[in-house]
Amino acid sequence: MTISVGDKLPDATLMRMGAEGPETVALSSLTKGRKIVLTGLPGAYTGTCSTAHIPSYIRTHDAIIAKGVDEIICVTVNDPFVVSAWSDATGAGAGGVVILGDPEATFIKAIGLNFSAPPVGLIDRSLRFSMVVDDGTVTLLNVEEDAGKCVLSAGEEILDAL
Repeated sequence: MTISVGDKLPDATLMRMGAEGPETVALSSLTKGRKIVLTGLPGAYTGTCSTAHIPSYIRTHDAIIAKGVDEIICVTVNDPFVVSAWSDATGAGAGGVVILGDPEATFIKAIGLNFSAPPVGLIDRSLRFSMVVDDGTVTLLNVEEDAGKCVLSAGEEILDAL
């Protein structure tokens, strides 16, 4: 089942690099009593993800936060080592965008936004999406029909919708 507007996010454990190495973070701890923008993409270091998706959220970060959003979080189906390196390489962390890993695609599968494209080596990846989540409930959801494009899921689209 694909998540829809009005649905609660499932409980999920994501990963990031902490001071002592890889650590887990409960998604519910980031959403409870908060309004977040949650965006997902096929993978770190992939073309559109690096050149369009993440830059759109860095560009719009301050304006999105000014609209009452507490945090912008990006989920990618990568391990925390890759997530950390990619955050540094794109400037996401410095730009206020938190990137978290879902290395086994458990969360992405639970919300029904996964796909596989074996000919190009993408197995159990995330569709490109963005959503606004208010206290754990999805209030806006945009999913790209073509994972190679970043239009509906871009930061500018979320900013306009807020």
